[in-house]
Amino acid sequence: MKRIHKLAAEIFRYSYDNYLNHLGINERFDRLMPKDVRILTTAMQEEWSVKEVAEALDISENDAITLLENTRGAIEVVDAENPAECFRNAVRQCIQYAVKDGLDSQEKIEQLARQICYRAADLGVLLEERRHTLHQYSRHLRRDPDVEYYEGYFKEPFQDASKNE
Repeated sequence: MKRIHKLAAEIFRYSYDNYLNHLGINERFDRLMPKDVRILTTAMQEEWSVKEVAEALDISENDAITLLENTRGAIEVVDAENPAECFRNAVRQCIQYAVKDGLDSQEKIEQLARQICYRAADLGVLLEERRHTLHQYSRHLRRDPDVEYYEGYFKEPFQDASKNE
């Protein structure tokens, strides 16, 4: 999966696995969503107005605002330094959205749990792409921002999994 496809999956709220399953067979996933992603990322880089984005995508200004917010979050997730940070950023966004929406019922807690599971599935796609295991990112997943680590703590010796076959 290319970066543009991951951004599209994030922006338009598809799991990576679902998006991947549509590549090569669906014009919307192959061409249309990536086209919109290019417009949105350009708009962010060049600081277009919401009105300009809405006109470029032929959508309402409210929808343009939503897509620009989704794009900011998508970039934070997709451009993370490694799959563990990608996962951490994605889960954080899920939690922030759930809190903003009101995490006040068992049903909403279950929805959040389901979203975190989707994010775990996305992590699985990223790991499979790299032929890495979850264990290789154990330190990154357990890192505590309030703890000072020694230099090199996070430099894990990633090896090509194909050499172990």
